[in-house]
Amino acid sequence: MDRVVLLDTNVAAAPIHQYLEGAGFEVHVVGRNPADYLAKAAANYVDLDYSDVEATLALVERLGATYLVPGCNDLSYETCAAISARRPFPGIDPMAVVRTLGNKQDFRRYAARNDIPAPRQVAEADAVAGRPVIVKPVDAYSGRGVTALAAPTADDVAAALALARRFSATGACLIEEFVTGQLYSHTAFLGPQGVVADFIVEEHGSINPFTVDTSCVVPDFDPALLAEVRAAIERIARDLKLTSGLIHTQFIAADGRFWIVEITRRCPGDLYSLLIELSTGFAYAENYARPFLGLPFRDSPRQAGAIMRHTISLRAPQTFEALRFNRPLQVERFVPQSLAGDRVAQAPFARIGILFARTEPGAPLAELMRATLEGQLYSVLGRELAAG
Repeated sequence: MDRVVLLDTNVAAAPIHQYLEGAGFEVHVVGRNPADYLAKAAANYVDLDYSDVEATLALVERLGATYLVPGCNDLSYETCAAISARRPFPGIDPMAVVRTLGNKQDFRRYAARNDIPAPRQVAEADAVAGRPVIVKPVDAYSGRGVTALAAPTADDVAAALALARRFSATGACLIEEFVTGQLYSHTAFLGPQGVVADFIVEEHGSINPFTVDTSCVVPDFDPALLAEVRAAIERIARDLKLTSGLIHTQFIAADGRFWIVEITRRCPGDLYSLLIELSTGFAYAENYARPFLGLPFRDSPRQAGAIMRHTISLRAPQTFEALRFNRPLQVERFVPQSLAGDRVAQAPFARIGILFARTEPGAPLAELMRATLEGQLYSVLGRELAAG
């Protein structure tokens, strides 16, 4: 039986693990948090900080792993790329490509050189010109350390840069023009000839505008704009000689234009794979994993479904007692991430759970999204805690 090492123990990687085990592999999951879902649920858990490339490589060699699969965070993919540079595994891009796509500043520079639509970088000296800007770490996630400034002063910019640096592993950050519009994600599977399958998801942040917590698949996205998005992704793939596999992009669209704000090759988190599978029937987690096993994509029967994915989190710290729903709801799945009695931090540092709700397409889905974004769908019961 071939052994697979999966670098992730978060619940978001559970569908990947489920596919790998179902396909007959002996799967070893790696992570440093024994309280994570897969650390508790998987048969083979290794308590190891996989940011330590040497220790992770030693583990891979000791296990005699045939395949190495990244999970649902950037660090997982980066470590896989660093290992694959020394002991090649299928489906993993070279480190230079990983840095170009994964580092926000490097990608902005690449996009500017190659006419890829993306927000324009702004020098610190030019950030006090009265135009809206956004300041962010180059290597953080979930909206951590991000500040939007509508009419920045020098003091505003300095404070935003200091915050961004605190959330960056390298202390690096960037300033860019603040592009407004609707946030979407384009999740696509690349083959040698280009995009094989892709999906558009509408994304919102009900608590923090820079942290996505509510989303749904858009089956009728503007075909002309989708063609432009696909063309940009395929141009990046050709230019950087990307391997076959998933490429996931977040972009802002307005007035028939789009700007790429994030791009990655790893599986998105918060059970995004399950959103696609429940909404469309496409075997997302399986097709994400297959290139890392040296296998081609597998098409699957499509279905039409209206699913909302919502990550339940808090505006302020509190104990968690229960959820009280304020209206009828067809719950497709609820994946809890906190227990009754837990002291839960505010978003984006902790979550109550991930809700998948099924409804009818069109107006019913729009109404469910509206109620959720306006805080009308449910209440989180518990006792408020002092911040910090």
